[in-house]
Amino acid sequence: MGDNKRKRGRKPKNPNPTPTETLDSPSSTAAFDDVFSVSNVEIITSTTSTSASSAAAGSPASRRCGRPNKLPKLPENSEPLPPQPPPPILSPSSRIPNGNSVGVGGGGGGGGELGGDSGGSRVVPAMDAVVKVFCVHTEPNFSLPWQRKRQYSTSSSGFVIGGRRVLTNAHSVEHYTQVKVKKRGSDTKYLAAVLAIGTECDIAMLTVNDDEFWQGVSPVEFGELPALQDAVTVVGYPIGGDTISVTSGVVSRIEILSYVHGSTELLGLQIDAAINSGNSGGPAFNDKGNCVGIAFQSLKHEDVENIGYVIPTPVIKHFIQDYEKNEAYTGFPILGVEWQKMENPDLRTAMGMKPDQKGVRIRRVDPTDPESGVLKSSDIILSFDGVNIANDGTVPFRHGERIGFSYLVSQKYTGDSSAIKVLRDSEILNFNIKLASHRRLIPAHNKGKPPSYYIIAGFVFSTVSVPYLRSEYGKDYEYEAPVKLLDKLLHSMPQSHDEQLVVVSQVLVSDINIGYEDIVNTQVLAFNGKPVKNLKSLAEMVENCFDEFLKFDLEYGQIVVLRTKAAKAATPDILAMHCIASAMSDDLKA
Repeated sequence: MGDNKRKRGRKPKNPNPTPTETLDSPSSTAAFDDVFSVSNVEIITSTTSTSASSAAAGSPASRRCGRPNKLPKLPENSEPLPPQPPPPILSPSSRIPNGNSVGVGGGGGGGGELGGDSGGSRVVPAMDAVVKVFCVHTEPNFSLPWQRKRQYSTSSSGFVIGGRRVLTNAHSVEHYTQVKVKKRGSDTKYLAAVLAIGTECDIAMLTVNDDEFWQGVSPVEFGELPALQDAVTVVGYPIGGDTISVTSGVVSRIEILSYVHGSTELLGLQIDAAINSGNSGGPAFNDKGNCVGIAFQSLKHEDVENIGYVIPTPVIKHFIQDYEKNEAYTGFPILGVEWQKMENPDLRTAMGMKPDQKGVRIRRVDPTDPESGVLKSSDIILSFDGVNIANDGTVPFRHGERIGFSYLVSQKYTGDSSAIKVLRDSEILNFNIKLASHRRLIPAHNKGKPPSYYIIAGFVFSTVSVPYLRSEYGKDYEYEAPVKLLDKLLHSMPQSHDEQLVVVSQVLVSDINIGYEDIVNTQVLAFNGKPVKNLKSLAEMVENCFDEFLKFDLEYGQIVVLRTKAAKAATPDILAMHCIASAMSDDLKA
């Protein structure tokens, strides 16, 4: 018992730690001290040297549990030490090399020094050009399309560019009612006007009419597309405080990304700098102080951390030049085809490809796009604008890099022409195709327009869109919505430019519609034997119908039959009961 008796004071160390302890284990004290100790952060040393032993004794990394170390005593009758200069303050451009910034910085390697030139200096970003954006949103209610939701306010970031304009994210001003901006260090909020909203690329352009706002503000200069491991500094106004915030990191990936807000795929940068709520719309600077992107989304998952995404300069310049050229945003064109990889050698042989030929096979062509007139299913696309396409659908990008050939298409503008070389029946054909923006049967956005609706006898007819599905089934609509609607969302192509997916959204209960109360989100296929192309055509057919019955053919073989006179007579009372001002939306009245 004497040997095993615990003594008072410090807990004894375990000479044989268990092999299951890892750096993630809370019991691994030494491991945590190694990771988070100040010894892993290089700071600026003092001009007055100190002994290594005293530095080690005073370092937080050298301390462990128990009694703190005693300070060394002065010898007896000795003169006091001369006053020491205070430790130098980290400069605004100093950086912790683990990806998180201190102050205004964010450079390349070199520990606490800033990357860039041989002298370790770098250009401080144009901080005064970064503004805070305040927006009041009033979203439409897609489930009750005759009204809007309660308004709410958000704040995000933006920055000044040439031409007295401000860039921010499209989702920062979506369904805006009022937009205001505030400069760094100012206490005044200025009213802003929205010039253009690029839904696909998630960029919006603002301007301020007050001349006072532009005084003393220099626009941001754009830089080139950065390379992998280039240092980036993200500046903005995220949650956690009211003042400007800076995070630093490096470019870790460059590829075609999925833009969540626009439901499109465009070029994007992945960085390891933290991008939080409120950072949206803020610029990302390189070590020369030039803007190389706009922060717009981040990856939130329990298995990852510090993964942020930035809209690169090629996409930004495309948006700006599109607006300057057309005085409006026209969007990014798309090649209206679905294609298949040709990596299997037997497949290539069966399609008549020679050993030195590479490309991708066309599965389907969108009938509403200009390509439908020249391209056919099973054509092999060999090249786009003279750039050869590989069997996996990629093209050369930069040294040692490849990227999806949709990048070449996204560099074009709506209405531009492109040269496409295809292989058809072992014969090479060349086509000159005019590119157009893509239209989906179920659109990803209503582009700021209120939803359309039509009501007859309590039946609420509406059109399906992604915001509608999100309103009906929540953010997990991809799992909760009916299978047939999801199939049309993912795979169906419109057969004409004005085709819409019309559904019975709900039935406002009344005596006239007894027995139909349970019909919800069911597609309308035909009315009185005529196909329903879109909601406006349905409303016109019903309003101009003088037959005895109104007959609606629905999905799943269901039919709805109502007496025409009784249905039209009951509609005003149903509207009054539910405080609905009109039986149809304004766009259907035109």
